[in-house]
Amino acid sequence: MLEKQQYAPMFRSLNQNNQLVSLTDYTGEKNIVLYFYPKDDTPGCTIEANQFTQLENEFAKLDTVVIGVSKDSCESHADFIKKFDLKVQLLADTSGEMCENYGVWREREKEGVKSMAIFRSTFIIDKQGVLADVMYGVTPEGHAQAVLEKIKNLGKTEEAAPEDAE
Repeated sequence: MLEKQQYAPMFRSLNQNNQLVSLTDYTGEKNIVLYFYPKDDTPGCTIEANQFTQLENEFAKLDTVVIGVSKDSCESHADFIKKFDLKVQLLADTSGEMCENYGVWREREKEGVKSMAIFRSTFIIDKQGVLADVMYGVTPEGHAQAVLEKIKNLGKTEEAAPEDAE
C-alpha cells in the first residue's frame, strides 16, 4: 500500500477521448485527485463521479484536476461521461497496470464468491508529484466534498513546508 509523502507512481493511460494522459502533464502546475472506482455507470461510481463533477469549479480554483480511473474502455468512459454530463477525465486502465501500481487491485468476497476488483480509493498528488493523501476503501457519498476540504488544507501545509524539503 502507498503512503503519504511518497512520490506518486508514474502513470500514462488513455482518457475517454483516446488522448494519452500522464502524471508529468500536471507536475509543477496542478494538484491531482486520482480516484479509482470499480465500474462505469454503476450506483456508487455514478454518485462519486457526479459529486466530483458538481465540485469541479471548486477544484479548478485550487489548481486541482480530478481524474477517475477504472478498467473500463475509453468508449465506456465516453458513454458514462455523456450520459451524466460528467466534468472529470476518466482514464482507461485496461491493462490494470495503474491499479497494480497504486495497490487498488484486490481480492474481494461477495456472497461467498472471491474475485478480483478495484478497491475504491483516492490519491491526492501535489504539484511536485508527491502523495499528499492516500485513502483506501472510500465511501462514494460525500467523498468528493471531503477530498475538496483536504485540497483546501493542502495549500496551508505546503506554505509551512521548507522550500528545499525532499
